[in-house]
Amino acid sequence: MKNLTFLTEKLIAHRGFFDHKNGIPENSMQAFQRAMEDDYIIELDVHLLKDGKVIVFHDDNLKRMTGLDKPVKDCDYVEIKKLNLLETREKIPLLEDVLNFVNGKVALLIELKYDVKVGLLEKEVLEILQKYDGKYAVQSFSPKSIFWFKKNAPEVVRGQLASGFEKSKMNKIEKFFMSNMIFNYFTKPDFIAYDVKSIDKILHKKKQNDKILAWTVRDKPTFEKYVEKCDNLICENLNFLTEMA
Repeated sequence: MKNLTFLTEKLIAHRGFFDHKNGIPENSMQAFQRAMEDDYIIELDVHLLKDGKVIVFHDDNLKRMTGLDKPVKDCDYVEIKKLNLLETREKIPLLEDVLNFVNGKVALLIELKYDVKVGLLEKEVLEILQKYDGKYAVQSFSPKSIFWFKKNAPEVVRGQLASGFEKSKMNKIEKFFMSNMIFNYFTKPDFIAYDVKSIDKILHKKKQNDKILAWTVRDKPTFEKYVEKCDNLICENLNFLTEMA
């Protein structure tokens, strides 16, 4: 049985400890440095470029964070490394660079995005992670991605991301299957990361050995409501924790 203690013993910083108002972009080295200084687990997102490089970035399109209106999957790293995040000097990092930077100092929670065929990103990420000595887990909204890890790297801690999908464009059947995580019967995730806005629907079903993380907690009232109910919280705007101290 896998030991998931490393995912529950410290709070998780969503996309690092970022602060856009003060010039610290999400998923940047500066945000990761700040998270390490405060000893938080780092949650980050990864995409596959057309040249096979894996970058740390959240959106499918570059526009919000860089101003360039272009899908991430259509870029190569030569183009990506010229861009700055939110008009700062921070760049979009490679996953390998982030791993070298963190160097096992804190655990990592890596979300795999799904804008390319399942298996392509997963394969590249696994090859990179196999060279890394630190603690980490992977997660995705895609059950196919989680199943890929079950089949090809069962030793890797894997988690299913989900929500109520209230605003999703999925049809009713898809929404039912995804929100209730019906595919978990086949994918066997080690933990669930569920949207805090609709997490009550699954908490009452929680069994003793289930591991449930809540995302994304952004304020004191939500933190206080769920800190004891969930196994861990993925938090943003972590300054509210300082205010609580």
